[in-house]
Amino acid sequence: MKLFVDTAELAEIEQANSWGVLDGVTTNPSLLKKAVASRTRIGESVDIETYLERILRTVGPGKPVSLEVIGTTYEAMRTEALRLYERFNPVAQNAVIKVPVNPTLKPGEGDEADGLRTIAELAGQGIPVNVTLVMNPTQALLAAKAGAAYVSPFAGRIDDFLRAELGMSFDKSDYYPAEGMPRPHGPGVHHDNGILSGVDLVRKIVAIFDNYAIETEVLAASLRNPRQVAEVAEAGADVATIPLAVLGEMLRHPKTYEGMRKFVADVVEEYRSFFEPQQAPE
Repeated sequence: MKLFVDTAELAEIEQANSWGVLDGVTTNPSLLKKAVASRTRIGESVDIETYLERILRTVGPGKPVSLEVIGTTYEAMRTEALRLYERFNPVAQNAVIKVPVNPTLKPGEGDEADGLRTIAELAGQGIPVNVTLVMNPTQALLAAKAGAAYVSPFAGRIDDFLRAELGMSFDKSDYYPAEGMPRPHGPGVHHDNGILSGVDLVRKIVAIFDNYAIETEVLAASLRNPRQVAEVAEAGADVATIPLAVLGEMLRHPKTYEGMRKFVADVVEEYRSFFEPQQAPE
């Protein structure tokens, strides 16, 4: 499974890249807003085009960087997508355009198929598209049929939705069981139209794509903890996009720390001396 970092903070991207595990980056308007605000707070002026160029170059060729449109109609999204791709893909040949599967703000407002039209238009021009805000398998299937390079099911947001329906209090980093939670009244597991959890959503999309040899990659998004990352990997996700903090948490285990303390304490002087600088003979 490929690992992307979900951030627009250049320092975080540089850090993840230095670990040798980074396969790409996903950004969105909210992440860019946060990155710009953090730099503005320290008195730094941000030129957004130069800033995005630095991200693309840092990640480098062959490692996709998703840049999202902001429009809510086919005409606006198509125009924005072409401008983004033409402006930023030449930097490192790694720009991917992020398009919402359904750009309308509420039912009955606008054309709900404008996202699909935009995906098909861009894919027809050879522009890779990452379809965002996927919340059910049918949205993923439609996006793939339209030509998406990636579909991004938002696992964490589905968990939030299910917990809210159950009336649970929670922190977003809390783990939600992949097999779902029991209904408060009556038998069975609480679900969203058959979806038991965010991980279950990813699993179902992977199964559908495998059934029909669909080449669109499943990019598990909105992941909040290492266990969730492990579960989407087990479910067969092609990519997971992860905040840097969660990427760091994936390295941690109390027995690892314990083992390191024991190994360090047990080093005998004869072995230690092997690593010390050797004096050249006179």
